[in-house]
Amino acid sequence: MEEQESKFELLKGDKVLWMVIILISLFSVFPVYSASSNLEYIVHNGTTTGHVVKHMIFVFLGLGIMRFIAGAFKYEHIGKLSSILLGIMVILLVITMFAGQKIDGASASRWLKIPGTPISFQPSSFAYLMLIIYLCRYLTKRITRERLPIENIFYIFGPVLLVFGLVAKDNGSTALMILMVSLIVMVIGQLSLKYILGFLGISTVFIGIFLFLALKTDLIGSSRVHTWMSRIETFTNSKKTSEIEDESVKAKNYQVNQAKAAIVHGGITGQGPGKSALKQMLPQSASDFIFAIIVEEYGFIGAFFLITLYLIMMIRIVMIASKMPAFFGSLLVLSLGIMIFIQLAVNIAVAVNLIPVTGQPLPLISYGGTSMLVTYLQLGIILNVSSRIQVFDEEGMGKKQNIEEINDIA
Repeated sequence: MEEQESKFELLKGDKVLWMVIILISLFSVFPVYSASSNLEYIVHNGTTTGHVVKHMIFVFLGLGIMRFIAGAFKYEHIGKLSSILLGIMVILLVITMFAGQKIDGASASRWLKIPGTPISFQPSSFAYLMLIIYLCRYLTKRITRERLPIENIFYIFGPVLLVFGLVAKDNGSTALMILMVSLIVMVIGQLSLKYILGFLGISTVFIGIFLFLALKTDLIGSSRVHTWMSRIETFTNSKKTSEIEDESVKAKNYQVNQAKAAIVHGGITGQGPGKSALKQMLPQSASDFIFAIIVEEYGFIGAFFLITLYLIMMIRIVMIASKMPAFFGSLLVLSLGIMIFIQLAVNIAVAVNLIPVTGQPLPLISYGGTSMLVTYLQLGIILNVSSRIQVFDEEGMGKKQNIEEINDIA
């Protein structure tokens, strides 16, 4: 009996969440294998087999990291280290601004190469994660005593706007998500309304100054602000044009038009695994627009099944947060869940042309390394928190543990 329980505990934490994650992870191999042929035959980058093997390596590595995070230590320790880790990520973001790798010559220095290796990663994704964990910890600490206004401004507004400024130059969509999720964390973290309104005001001014410097001066240097403005303008114009689109609008809206065509081509049942006709014509079909390929190959039924899995994932995350008696654990789980949900919503919204084109991948599905591993890290922390709920219940710690944890973190 003990041996069976030990084996079952290989899946540390919420078992339903584990099953959903594994199902989505395994499913991701099929659309990535199909869509990555675009990288081989159109982009002339590697081979389809090579890309799917790389993707599978990241999937199993991510699952291994998630299991390690879920059971190797107490999640409170992550909170204690968050300020140090955030500081390291800020330093890496600064280095990336000057030494980062670019995408096909475009002004998008998002990747930092590890010296002596061919491995590159995006520090912005890790900085985003560490910032949210840091905010959860700070908002938990402030429960023990009322913070002075200057403290909240310095320790909340400062880190958020600093990370936003460092990320925004080359990754506008992620920068806006950082502001959005940070604001949501402040609200559910019970920060005073006057500070939330103050953050909104300061953020608006900060964004305005950033856009002015990027568009009207050379102080920021090369950035992707002009690209963002062009995408927003194209999206707005595409909504205004008649059924017979202007040729210039068609050209600029090529990605979205191909994505919509793939979705329509999929119909109810889809064309079948690997039988996408649009994957060779749709840029970023293995990453940013992989949802369109999924709909084309697996149809509305396949998309509905995938979205149902994501919905179950979100429901389990909310359940974990509601059951966790410790405020920091509950806030942390909700915040990480919101990060995943917004990324998911943005990716699908782009594919169906509800918002302008951005570069956000589909969680646990899209081809790529950094974003996938960060998602597994987030889920690992959530599973870590879920594994502690049973301990609290069995030991009858409840409210007492909540107070002890807050004092321990503070």
